[in-house]
Amino acid sequence: MKKRCPWCGSDPLYVDYHDLEWGVPIRDDRLLFEFLVHEGAQAGLSWLTILRKRENYRRAFHGFDAQRVASYSTAEVERLLADPGIVRNRLKVDAAVKNARGVLAIQEEFGSFADFLWRYVDHRPRRNAWRTLAEVPALSEVSDRLSRDLKQRGFGFVGSTICYAFMQAVGMVNDHLVDCFRYAELQETEASS
Repeated sequence: MKKRCPWCGSDPLYVDYHDLEWGVPIRDDRLLFEFLVHEGAQAGLSWLTILRKRENYRRAFHGFDAQRVASYSTAEVERLLADPGIVRNRLKVDAAVKNARGVLAIQEEFGSFADFLWRYVDHRPRRNAWRTLAEVPALSEVSDRLSRDLKQRGFGFVGSTICYAFMQAVGMVNDHLVDCFRYAELQETEASS
């Protein structure tokens, strides 16, 4: 039986997310924007709640096309707030639209959202070596800097804790526990790329 990080429990959706997605380096701007919206939506909720709504989010936010989301009108925001398939929180929905605009501005300045983000970790995943969940931090000096920078650029729902969770999810840091089978797999993937 494979040894996993204990946070994923036994829910098949959560286990698949842990085994196939969490911590895998993402350098695709659309996917990075999607994960940023999901992490913001998760604030105050369980990640499993967001996982269960991901397909609804993809539909509601037009596949996380930042150009399209950035141009949402008041009517589009109201459509989202009436959609029971997503978290209907005005601040979170407004932040998603603002963040889409921020992504476009960053793409204009840096060439891609990925290049902007990955420079915070020198363009390669940071490997930690945690043995217990209690050791895994909720934020870091890097997530503090990323949070400050994003906020200065007009992004919302990007506090340091949200940024650190985002960094974990998109593989900027490998925070699988060292005895988790994914820890070594992700190291091997990194070494071969």
